[in-house]
Amino acid sequence: MKYVRLKKQSDFQKLFKKGKRAFSSSLTVIYTPSDKMIMGISIGKKHGKSVQRNRIKRLLREAFRAVQPEMQGTYNIVLVPKVCEEYALTTYVKHLQWMIKKEKL
Repeated sequence: MKYVRLKKQSDFQKLFKKGKRAFSSSLTVIYTPSDKMIMGISIGKKHGKSVQRNRIKRLLREAFRAVQPEMQGTYNIVLVPKVCEEYALTTYVKHLQWMIKKEKL
């Protein structure tokens, strides 16, 4: 199933205020049930310059594509990475899979 990207600031604010949160050591997921799958990424400047932030966004998008078939329903989702030494696709995939099982998404 394909997902739509969350782009509007007002949509991000609604999710940050009303969404449920799931935490792991490298990632925070904020979600609410929805009629279609919508995903956005929120990353701050504390992660580095634009090259580093864009790389993290690419990794998160790919990790989400990998675990999306395992999700049961459709949600509005915002992925918020945590600052760490090294960012890896396998880490994000593993943590997303763990959160899907934990939160029953």
